[in-house]
Amino acid sequence: MSEKPNKIEFDILDYKRLENDFISFKLDDGTVVKVKVDLDRVGKAVNYKNPDGTPHYAISTAIKISIIPSDKKFSVEKKSIKGTNTSPPGQMFS
Repeated sequence: MSEKPNKIEFDILDYKRLENDFISFKLDDGTVVKVKVDLDRVGKAVNYKNPDGTPHYAISTAIKISIIPSDKKFSVEKKSIKGTNTSPPGQMFS
């Protein structure tokens, strides 16, 4: 009788996107919200299978949201733009 492993080991799998589509929603105020699901990491277990004998996968996902206002304008704080800070960094090395 074999023991179940204490840790499940995975081989990381590379992947390619088959489609680049966002799901888009138009709000009453004319704003468009685009949503895309992406994969961060995919692994296939090398020392474990599901109870029905199929491969066991670990999948990490990310949701990317893009909001486009109806006037297609946005703003950022001036201090957030690189190169505009006139004070020295908080920590300097020599």
